[in-house]
Amino acid sequence: MPALVLLGAQWGDEGKGKATDLLGGSVDYVVRYQGGNNAGHTVVVGDQKYALHLLPSGILSPGCTPVIGNGVVVDPSVLLSELSGLNERGVDTSKLLLSGNAHIITPYNVTVDKVTERFLGKRKIGTTGRGIGPTYADKINRVGIRVQDLYDESILTQKVEAALDVKNQILTKLYNRRAIAVDQVVEELLAYADKLAPYVADTVLVLNRALEEDKVVLFEGGQGTLLDIDHGTYPFVTSSNPTAGGACTGAGVGPTKISRVIGILKAYTTRVGAGPFPTELFDEDGEALRRIGGEKGVTTGRDRRCGWFDAVIARYATRVNGLTDFFLTKLDVLTGWEEIPVCVAYEIDGRRVEELPYSQTDFHHAKPVYEMLPGWNEDISKAKTFADLPKNAQAYVKALEEMSGAPISAIGVGPGRDETIEINSFI
Repeated sequence: MPALVLLGAQWGDEGKGKATDLLGGSVDYVVRYQGGNNAGHTVVVGDQKYALHLLPSGILSPGCTPVIGNGVVVDPSVLLSELSGLNERGVDTSKLLLSGNAHIITPYNVTVDKVTERFLGKRKIGTTGRGIGPTYADKINRVGIRVQDLYDESILTQKVEAALDVKNQILTKLYNRRAIAVDQVVEELLAYADKLAPYVADTVLVLNRALEEDKVVLFEGGQGTLLDIDHGTYPFVTSSNPTAGGACTGAGVGPTKISRVIGILKAYTTRVGAGPFPTELFDEDGEALRRIGGEKGVTTGRDRRCGWFDAVIARYATRVNGLTDFFLTKLDVLTGWEEIPVCVAYEIDGRRVEELPYSQTDFHHAKPVYEMLPGWNEDISKAKTFADLPKNAQAYVKALEEMSGAPISAIGVGPGRDETIEINSFI
């Protein structure tokens, strides 16, 4: 049962799409198990660049079946638009499977997300405004709309009515917005039913049967470990569980079937949105990392906050995910620095702390303790083996591996599909 989980080990945007795509030719299924179109992957194939927001990266690999699991929240218009865009570029999307139990992002979820974030003002979370959080809230409150509801108009209408009973009160009386009509929402949602029907499946059954047949299944997380609703830098987190445990609930596969958990680490650190970030840089180095690394959110278009590598959060990611391997990305971006600082611990109120503090207050006050590592000036983008890297780049990778607590099995030295050094096979 060769099931692998691949996830972000920082705050997201680590290059999961490239890692998933690299494995795509060797796996039979690639599964998104949480999040929605608030996540994004950039995949470069030859001279073509693809920005994926909701679809699993495996959709670009012929012979691979891409799956959107029950733990994902789906905006039908975004999904259909993304499929159409890939079809126009000659990508076969016919194998996509969509869980009938996945929840749908409705128009009122998007409205609530946007007005709530504006209402919070300086206390805002920094959401993408795409309705992700309110959709997960509806799911937990048991007033959510699932994909399967599109095929029973009576049930769909009842569920929309139940959801809007409360939401319209909030929109009109708290936010001074116009009430949303039930019939209008139902009509809009029903219009997607026929278009989505070819993809809808019992994905839990499909995936478990695939594993029983020794097919290779890759579970692809969106966002990153530090954005996990339970294990991230709460409340500045996403609304789901991108950590490894989320793959089990978000796809309907038991934990005993997971054989390997791969964490994606950027050679430095970035995050999008509000929240604590101990190694964040506000100087020329931070701007250089942003410029050289092309650090702009795939989905949001927002500039990413940039900082040096944080070994404390890497160790934390190893622990909470049970990581067996790391894929280190964007090592090439660090070329040109004489010395490269790496955060090895925090200073909190005069104390040295080497593990991520559980207290939100302590983490907000954490100051990085740096160890300086020698840099390199050689171009590494053509390196094919670890030995091809400059000695200082090799030492940097080995130091990060030792500090992070799991072996680095692959290294990204450029954005292209073939610009990767594979040290140990993931499969």
